[in-house]
Amino acid sequence: MTKTTRDVTATQASAVLVSTIIGVGVLPLPLFAVRAADTGGPLVTLLACVLALIGLLFITVLGMRFPDQTIIQYSERLIGKWPARAIGACVILFFALLTSLTAREFGEVVVTSVLKQTPVEVTVIVMLMLAAISTRNTLSTFVYIHFFYVPLLLVPVLMIIALSLKNAEPLNLQPVWGNQPGGMVEGIVEIAALFQGSFVMTLIIPAMRKPKKALAVSFYSILIAGGLYVVIVIAVIGVFGVEEIRVLLWPTLELAKATSLPANVLERLDGAFLAVWVTAVFTTLLSSYFLTTHSLAQLLRLQEPRIFSFFLLPFVFVIAMVPTNIVKMYEAVLYVGRIGLGLTIAYPGLLLLIAILRKKRGSTLER
Repeated sequence: MTKTTRDVTATQASAVLVSTIIGVGVLPLPLFAVRAADTGGPLVTLLACVLALIGLLFITVLGMRFPDQTIIQYSERLIGKWPARAIGACVILFFALLTSLTAREFGEVVVTSVLKQTPVEVTVIVMLMLAAISTRNTLSTFVYIHFFYVPLLLVPVLMIIALSLKNAEPLNLQPVWGNQPGGMVEGIVEIAALFQGSFVMTLIIPAMRKPKKALAVSFYSILIAGGLYVVIVIAVIGVFGVEEIRVLLWPTLELAKATSLPANVLERLDGAFLAVWVTAVFTTLLSSYFLTTHSLAQLLRLQEPRIFSFFLLPFVFVIAMVPTNIVKMYEAVLYVGRIGLGLTIAYPGLLLLIAILRKKRGSTLER
């Protein structure tokens, strides 16, 4: 690949991470949390944020040690060429799968809630085409897209949550530990998988003006995105209670339906929420597709990653349509998410340990 110019600020890097993390998983998030620990859902979500932060810190510290390279590149210095390339191929395959499942989940929500007469294949291919076209831009344009959309994601969602809290019942959130906390570990893993898009940080650090600020970027990004996730779970459980959430497929969408503006200016906010959610899905899909194409180009030692933008599109679309129904789709989402934690948390952790033990570093660029 051509050398990346360093023009990404810390604020822009945070915007990329936040808009990447906040994505399609917002809708079923409270259901995952309640299944794991009923009223302990907010605690499970908080612990999942901590686990996601640990994985992001591994990636960030590695990036600060090798500020001119991505994980595909510096992993070869740490564990050897062929082991690194084999695991790198697995990482690329994982994010291609993640892109497919994100697009399919988007399609299912749209055809179920809005465009009920539209085939799911149409909505999936439209979103994938939009992502493929957008990945042909430079890294700087990629960052600006995220930076532009972040306020459009955060402000409406926070407004809906704030308005919904007037209908919340504090008793629905007790006990804090949950009545059946035995499933907390599995729930933490499932929810932490929603943060895996933060792996895009490995592409962002080599483009940052001041890579030494990457650690602060990671903390603040998880604080914002994770904090939003925790507040969403608190609001949904407070309004509906755990028993009703168990029978809802997308509890966050139901929360928007049950929320209205003061003086009934808008009696339901689900339409506005879905518009915001579509934007969130696009930014998440863009990041995973962008990471897939650029990592593949680096793995194959190619200078131009744009050639993969449309080359990968048919494969990603076919994979997206493999699950036969929405139940099978969510089973695949949870299964792939669990496997992905090994690639996005355990693998960077192993690389960091090896880098420290072997005292390996990249260039002497100010970190």
